[in-house]
Formats: sequence, structure tokens, C-alpha cells
Amino acid sequence: MGQTVTERRNFRNGLLFALPWILGFLAFSVYPLLSSLYYSFTKFNAVTTPEWVGLNNFKDIFSDPLVWKSLGNTLFMAFVSMPVTLATALILALIVTKNFRGKGLVRTVFFLPSVIPMVAATMVWIWMFNPTYGYINQILSWFGINGPAWLLDARFTKWALVLMGSWNAGTTMLVCMAALQEVPSSYYESASIDGANALRKFFSISLPSIAHVLVYQAILSFINTFQYFQQVKIIVTANQGLKGGSGGGGPENSILMYPLYLYQNGFEFLKMGKASAMAWLLFIVVAILTVVMTKASRKVTDSAGGE
Repeated sequence: MGQTVTERRNFRNGLLFALPWILGFLAFSVYPLLSSLYYSFTKFNAVTTPEWVGLNNFKDIFSDPLVWKSLGNTLFMAFVSMPVTLATALILALIVTKNFRGKGLVRTVFFLPSVIPMVAATMVWIWMFNPTYGYINQILSWFGINGPAWLLDARFTKWALVLMGSWNAGTTMLVCMAALQEVPSSYYESASIDGANALRKFFSISLPSIAHVLVYQAILSFINTFQYFQQVKIIVTANQGLKGGSGGGGPENSILMYPLYLYQNGFEFLKMGKASAMAWLLFIVVAILTVVMTKASRKVTDSAGGE
């Protein structure tokens, strides 16, 4: 049965209303995506005409030691910083779901770092990590610990980033808090009758009940880690003016993240073809790891739900 005049008119009107978004999507998402795919097979510096070079860019990035160095640094942040930040958010959520006086103020304090602009927050952390007058080393000195030069020593730079990331866990905390509040109180009451302590309640009730939320947050955080750029760009730029500091990717390229090296190739070295190839390699790596994480996490979630 054919469409009526009214149905055709409604379809046309709906398409006209959606047309601005469709044009914007084609112009600012689809076209740049296809362009980068084409440029990944060319020698291109954004000034001259692209020259087709086939797979040379991909051969170049696989033979570039800094590509592997930056990928290793990024994977470190993905598999170390992400779990630490998620665990911090969960602990904070457990705290703010308890009933105590001033709970609203505590929630605000824990969430506040998430609304501070990243540039301002990073500059504050650079100051706090200063080996001479930074607060972190001053606190360590109270316990007789001689604090390191956090951002100038390759052994500690990534751990400094992990500490920065755990501080900014407010948004994830709110999501975990909402999930915890949805767990029926009758579960805890029954566990209390059976003599379960707080630790047993957490591992047997709270954690399995919010496992699906934690999995979702872990995947989101994992993907966001592969876009880790702004903080390290600010840090390496600031370190260029410090004695012992270095540009590029920090001391011994210890915080040269993959997106930062991609940016440097495209906009500092003017190797747009190589940068485009790196972007597509990043897309493939993230896609594969996300699929693996999703399948593995689904099994964990199903196991938790079945207990």
C-alpha cells in the first residue's frame, strides 16, 4: 500500500528539519574522515598538493620507534590510570552514599575538580609537583620522604599523570553513586540478618549489582585515554622552560602519548600524510581493544548477575 499524501508530506517536512544536521554531519564528520583516509596514502604537508605514496606512511610509522614509545605510554595510561581512577570514583561513591551530616557539601567537594577547566587544573598540578616548593613533596617530607622531581624524572612522570587522573573522578563518582542508590535496601537488610559484614555486603551485593555500570564507565574511560592530549601538551610545553626539562614528550619521551605525537607530526613536522596514517592506526587499535573489552566485560557482568 502506497504512502498517503499526509505521510509523504510529514516525511518531507521531517527531512527538511533534519537537513541542517545532515549537512553538518556530512561536511564536518564524513568528509574529514574520508579525507584523512585518502591523505594517509599520500605525502602531504597541508601546503603542497598531496602526492600518492601508497603504503609508505604506514611502513614509516611501523618503523618509527617513537610511535611504539607513544603507544606504550598510552597503553600504560589505559591499563593503569583507568582502573585507579575508576576505583577512586567507586570509593568516593561509597562514601557519599552513606548518611552523615554535611553529605551534600562532601559530594560538592568531591565533584568540584570535574568542573575546573583542564588547562587551569593542569597548571595547578604542575605547581604542586614542583620538586622545590610543591605541596606534594612538602607533605612527603613530613614523613621523612625525599620527594622526586615528578615531572622531570622519567621514572615518575607517568605516575604523576595517574595521580592527576584520580583527582578528576567526580563525574564517574556521580554515576556510581546513582547506581548504588538503585540497589534495593532489602538486599542489605537480608544480608545483615545473615550476619554479613560491610566488606561481604560490598563484594556480594553492591559490586555485582552495579557491575554493568562499572563496565560501561571502564569502556568510556578506556576510549578517552586514547585521546589523552591536553594535559601532556601543557606539561611538556611548561617543561621546556625548566632546567632539565625537555620538549617533545617530556623526559626521555616518558609522557609522549600517541595523540600528542600524532599532533606533532601533523602540525609541527607538517607530515599530514603520516599523521593521518597514525590516526587510522589508532582507530583500528581502539576498535579492536574495545571489542575485546566489551566481550570480556559482558562475561564478567553475566557472571556477576548470575550469582
